[in-house]
Amino acid sequence: MYRIEIKRRDDPRGKFVKENFESIGFSGIESVDVRDVYYLDKRFTKKEIEFIARELFCDPVVEEFKIGKGTGFEILYNPGVSDPKEESIKKAISDLGIRKSGFYQIKTATNYIFKGRLEPERLKEYASLFLYNPLIQHIREVKEKEIRFKEPQYLYLKINLDTDLLRLSKDMGLSLSLLEMETIKKYYKKIRRNPTDVELETIAQTWSEHCRHKTFLGRINFEGEIIDNLLKNTIMKATREINHPYCLSVFHDNSGIIEFDEEFGVCFKVETHNHPSALEPYGGAATGIGGVIRDILGTGLGAKPIMNTDVFCFGPPDIDLSKLPKGILHPKRIIRGVYQGVRDYGNRMGIPTTSGAVYFDEDFLYNPLVYCGTVGIIRKDRIKKKPMPSDYILLVGGRTGRDGIHGATFSSAELSVKAEKSCVQIGNPIMEKKVLDCLLKVTEARLLNAVTDCGGGGLSSAVGEMGKELGAVVYLEKVPLKYKGLTPREIWISESQERMILSVPPRHIKRVIEIFRKENVEATPIGRFTNDKRLRLYYKKKKVCDLDMDFLHNGLPRPIKSARRRSNFYEEPVFQEPTDLNKILCEIIGSYNCCNREWLIREYDHEVQGASVIKPFAGVNGDGPQDAVVIKPRLDKNRGIVVSCGINPSYGRYDAYNMALSVIDEALRNLVAVGGDITKCAMLDNFCFASPDREEVLGDIVLSARGCYDGAKAFGVPFISGKDSLNNEWIDETGKSYLIPPTLLISAIGIVEDVNNCITMDFKKTGSLIYLIGATKNELGGSEYFRLLNIKGGRVPNVDLKNAPVIMRRVHQAIIEGLILSCHDLSEGGLGLAIAEMSFAGDIGCEVDLARVIYEDRNNRPDIILFAESNTRFLVEVPPENVKKFERRFKGLPYSHIGKTNERKNLVINYGKKNLVNLPIFDLRRAYQRKVL
Repeated sequence: MYRIEIKRRDDPRGKFVKENFESIGFSGIESVDVRDVYYLDKRFTKKEIEFIARELFCDPVVEEFKIGKGTGFEILYNPGVSDPKEESIKKAISDLGIRKSGFYQIKTATNYIFKGRLEPERLKEYASLFLYNPLIQHIREVKEKEIRFKEPQYLYLKINLDTDLLRLSKDMGLSLSLLEMETIKKYYKKIRRNPTDVELETIAQTWSEHCRHKTFLGRINFEGEIIDNLLKNTIMKATREINHPYCLSVFHDNSGIIEFDEEFGVCFKVETHNHPSALEPYGGAATGIGGVIRDILGTGLGAKPIMNTDVFCFGPPDIDLSKLPKGILHPKRIIRGVYQGVRDYGNRMGIPTTSGAVYFDEDFLYNPLVYCGTVGIIRKDRIKKKPMPSDYILLVGGRTGRDGIHGATFSSAELSVKAEKSCVQIGNPIMEKKVLDCLLKVTEARLLNAVTDCGGGGLSSAVGEMGKELGAVVYLEKVPLKYKGLTPREIWISESQERMILSVPPRHIKRVIEIFRKENVEATPIGRFTNDKRLRLYYKKKKVCDLDMDFLHNGLPRPIKSARRRSNFYEEPVFQEPTDLNKILCEIIGSYNCCNREWLIREYDHEVQGASVIKPFAGVNGDGPQDAVVIKPRLDKNRGIVVSCGINPSYGRYDAYNMALSVIDEALRNLVAVGGDITKCAMLDNFCFASPDREEVLGDIVLSARGCYDGAKAFGVPFISGKDSLNNEWIDETGKSYLIPPTLLISAIGIVEDVNNCITMDFKKTGSLIYLIGATKNELGGSEYFRLLNIKGGRVPNVDLKNAPVIMRRVHQAIIEGLILSCHDLSEGGLGLAIAEMSFAGDIGCEVDLARVIYEDRNNRPDIILFAESNTRFLVEVPPENVKKFERRFKGLPYSHIGKTNERKNLVINYGKKNLVNLPIFDLRRAYQRKVL
């Protein structure tokens, strides 16, 4: 292959690489040169190569190119792993007038030239920390030969089930239990034949925890009580009983939909991509956000994505590298890779990333959590979809490769040092943007009957689920491939990204294909839907799969799993009151879970599409952390959408039920704090837990689900969609398991009648009165205060389900009436963090008295009042002229006037006549601006 090397003048990348290596103790580096490399097929002539290098790859103002060998070492993608730049380069070469037919290869690489006193082997070891991931890339000296991929020598296999079934499941990566394998064996014995590998894989994808959610839909023995379908009896039950008129589509499409206005609905979905992000952070997170964007595209007849969200749970970034076990990436590597993956995908697609959260805890060191969400807007008359017999199965978007194989079954098992490499996917946002644009044109013209994305399980799940009530026949040789040599099994279950399935009536097929062709997006008919309720797959006239749809979708056995409450009990701790609350407050402000998130949020474009009204930050310096964000999707109208979230794994460690109530309360508090209305909103749930085969873990899942039911019913807010990601464990070489804490993310979305009534969290002027709405209790279990003091146990905050909805409705009404200038919810860090953030965000000092706080508990020590994390509390700024109206609005509810803003640039906190805290705003902001990476 031809090698083209591009050298950029004054390239800063080498400086960053040097700093990264030195940050973990690697010395002796004098300088690092970084160069971009392109390998092109020998089909090109030397004249064409020079033309391509000069006109396409090189900017003559700042770059120079060289054709031929180089020095140093290079990072390249492994054989069988998609290079996301390849298709774009091929398109650009074609646009230059150089066209090649058939398969030809283009590879990209990054060339590093290190200078200094270096040990080559140690250099390569450290390179795997910062420069490449061995799961998808490899390092080689420029002079070494390239790795070649060996193509398989078989078409398909017939599997003998008269064997050790568990071993077979493990060897094939099916993640199926013995009972499930025995059920499959019984089915094939009845039809008197052995399954093909394609059939077994199809069943495994369809029956996976990722696709089937069999824990939530199964049967559970919870301490003697049999629960048949936990989801139906808790979360879905709450939605059914609330029967909210805003709900347009819940729990059956790719996302949930609520009403926006007379013409449009708003859809929302949040997914997880935990296991892939643990192994390949950049690709895992990028394909996580890409996948949930496709969920919006696959809702109804196609919705338009208008906003992204992200929530991450990481291990501490300051952990010593030497303490990490084999197979675990350093948190810094994971953090950078994850946020860069989400950043690049969202930014390149032109979708703003505006809402989210980041949480740090040592228990996420082995298994980070990566939640990605997308909001979309859809016309009401395009919500319903239904594929019809004889419709073409049209595959559109990217080509199919080996990347992503076993993604669904892989995410349904625990992580380990032997985790499968082929599950990692590589995203191409440019291709997805083109698919988005074309799909919206097709749906505007009403040319399709249904659409869905190729997510977990690839074509297997997309075609299998869409044709569930019909049947389908697919010709796998028609599927466009990235390279030759894929078997039918690989084609069928690959989770290569940016692909969608459309159900297109025969009379429209040519027009639909032409719409995609004009944007250089492949659209290929690969089969048809039938009416025989069978899934039949062919490869070059050979039948490789013939499954009964009823068995595929309804044959999953439903054993009873045992669940129980946790046996560990933490007594209420007794601890001494600290003497220096100035120091404690600054340490909490600067803690990983409370400090500034600019290092992450500023990477995202939250202004694209021009709809952002309330943004992630507020205040005079733009560094005040907003509780929720507001966007205006229709620029000609003032109706808006408010999005917020709630998450606190530390609560789940001690009390899964009250964790669920707390994060529901937090998500709704955040929404209300900017002007949202809980009577016009809905929620999404995302459960991330360890293996449900552990009785205590399953018990926590049951308690969390019941907390969701009680919370939703009390607030009158329905759930419209959700997702679970279980088996979040890491198993090391000795067999020891590391479990994440029970973690529930609640996302809330609501409709704002007039965005001009929304407010932010920063103090607005001096002389305002400061009120604390809600009661404070001795609830410090899982708090940031206890984390700082290294205290375990304590009571997790609960929710007053009678008063909480009333308080939130009153706060909303007070904001709409213009009685409140600023509002901030109290969560991590309690009153201490909230008052500090409002003060430095507005650059306005204040003085408050903790003795005025309504405290409904024993042991009303100042430090407990200051740092308790009791729910349903708001800190609000009220101008003097609004005081009487404000107090009348909250009559009969717990509220108190605790202080006043002033001209002094200090935060003063007293307890009666005793001064506890006296800190300049400058010190608060400096503590908050802690550098995380």
